[in-house]
Amino acid sequence: MGQQLIRLGRHLVVLLVASCTALPAPAADVPRAAQQYRSELMRNARVVWGMDAPVSTFAAQIHQESAWRPGAVSAVGAQGMAQFMPATSSWIAGLYPALAQNAPFNPSWALRALVTYDRYLYERIRARDDCERMAMTLSAYNGGLGWISRDQKRASSSGLDPLIWWGSVETVNAGRSAANWRENRAYPDRIIHHHQPTYVAASWGPGVCP
Repeated sequence: MGQQLIRLGRHLVVLLVASCTALPAPAADVPRAAQQYRSELMRNARVVWGMDAPVSTFAAQIHQESAWRPGAVSAVGAQGMAQFMPATSSWIAGLYPALAQNAPFNPSWALRALVTYDRYLYERIRARDDCERMAMTLSAYNGGLGWISRDQKRASSSGLDPLIWWGSVETVNAGRSAANWRENRAYPDRIIHHHQPTYVAASWGPGVCP
């Protein structure tokens, strides 16, 4: 009887350890400032992108842009949680009725504007698959859509695949300054590989490039 109890105890310990190691990273890893916007980001992302929207990617992007601070202003004048420049904010407000308010410091507006602008860019970029396409979309959000087209042409002329970002288009520079090029290349990488796993683990929704 004693040996059976010992074996049972060991079995329970194994099960407990296995169950603990299978648990996802705790939601506490997500910044406290982000928690209040979780539902609203999900709602806006799914309205614009559909029910399979990569919500964790967008959450990671906001994390990178402003650390979830609605009143953030960058050194170059980018405003709000989504860090829109005034000209971009005005342009997108004129293009989409749902964003006509043009209120970059309003969190609800900023979340809707970010997922909408990402969708606008995504629909205009050709890539090998969804992972490569989203990486280029993020690069375009940071540096402008025109640069992606130039970078793809430079990649093609250099014998690289213009439809692949990682290790291909990301390695060329079609004319940005060295500082802007480094910042732009770090942008998709930090969002997808550094910040996104935190939100995926906390069950915010799917990401890209699993």
